[in-house]
Amino acid sequence: MSRPAGQLHLNAFLMSTGHHEASWRLPESDPFANTSVAHYQKLAQVAERGLFDSVFFADSPVLFGNVGRRPAGSLEPTVLLTALAAVTSRIGLIATASTTYNDPYNLARRFASVDHVSGGRAGWNVVTTAGPEAALNFNLTDQPAHAVRYERAAEFLEVAYKLWDSWQDDAAIADKESGVWALQDRVVPIDHVGRHFQVRGPLNVPRSPQGHPLIVQAGSSEDGKGLAARYAEAVFTAQQTLEDAQDFYRDLKARAVALGRDAAEVKILPGIVPVIGSTVEEAERLEHQLDSLIRPEYARLQLAKTLRLSPEDLPFDQQLPADLPDEDEIEGAKSRYTLIVTLARREKLTVRELIGRLGGGRGHRTFTGTPEQVADAIQHWFEAGAADGFNVMPPVLPSGLETFVDHVIPILQARGLFRTEYTGTTLRDHYGLPRPAGRTAALQEATA
Repeated sequence: MSRPAGQLHLNAFLMSTGHHEASWRLPESDPFANTSVAHYQKLAQVAERGLFDSVFFADSPVLFGNVGRRPAGSLEPTVLLTALAAVTSRIGLIATASTTYNDPYNLARRFASVDHVSGGRAGWNVVTTAGPEAALNFNLTDQPAHAVRYERAAEFLEVAYKLWDSWQDDAAIADKESGVWALQDRVVPIDHVGRHFQVRGPLNVPRSPQGHPLIVQAGSSEDGKGLAARYAEAVFTAQQTLEDAQDFYRDLKARAVALGRDAAEVKILPGIVPVIGSTVEEAERLEHQLDSLIRPEYARLQLAKTLRLSPEDLPFDQQLPADLPDEDEIEGAKSRYTLIVTLARREKLTVRELIGRLGGGRGHRTFTGTPEQVADAIQHWFEAGAADGFNVMPPVLPSGLETFVDHVIPILQARGLFRTEYTGTTLRDHYGLPRPAGRTAALQEATA
């Protein structure tokens, strides 16, 4: 499948010292960068210098993994975005927040606030949070079923849209002469009553610069694709092969069109972990250095947890067991489970080899080579109809992002594939997406 000519969208996925799980062990890495605001401010400024569409932070309402494995714990991302907004002016700012372990009013208010603080640069990566551990932090004994989490997510988003639109754009008139700050009939309750939520509204934040923060979604299960096709404006996905990425691209675009949406307004951004060197040999040396620092006993614990096995079931020098659970039996991260098992089966990897392949990007595609080869790989997938751009996941930070900005971006620009300056001021501008009209105003116009 080929795609029309156009320009790439690039998002910088930032994670402490880098996406490779052993990056913190490099001599130049700050092992406490995960809680350093200055570290993330510098990264956001580097990404903005590279004209990235946005930076992105993952999040989970639970301490993830074994704290011995890599820097553990992370700053609450919407709070962090406000600190990044203060030192940048154009780059989009995307944070992850769970619809399973939040309420719509609080999150709608939080993201509208970030949109105001940043001048229209906020985005929300909508997740349903896999795994039973998070449930135990929220007065539950187990995670809700996969289908129930996605049903709740859909209603959650509907409530958020209503809240963001509970103020009309022209509600605040600030008429000093008459003493009227806002028109009460243009700020209305939403009176939502559904299966999961009852919310009166209105929101206590005026309509934000973008109208709605950009909506991002990262699940690739059937339920995840259904949610993305209906609501997402950017989709982060993990794909290992060109053919799988093309299939996902076609499928999701078709689902969006079937729901009456414009396929061009759903941007699909696979993850890529670029290990870059000035020569192939230099890039491979960095890759081998990182892989040699992986603690395999910790990595096997995480793999066993993902596969719903005990570590003893995964001998390092054997392939995965033949009798693994089917995806339908998994209530957690279904699509990531399938990706890992498919990768191991397709390439006949031993557990030790699989751990090495997952160490750089947890199932996202790792590419090792020179800046020209990285640019070639990005261009090939883009022009082959597998991506509208990429979620760039540097294995080491800040050096991996700096290398990408200084050496890969200029190649993409010279080929006419990436912007040479920002032409808009909001995140929606960068993604070429319209500002949504308020639902309340549209409804009043229709009934007038």
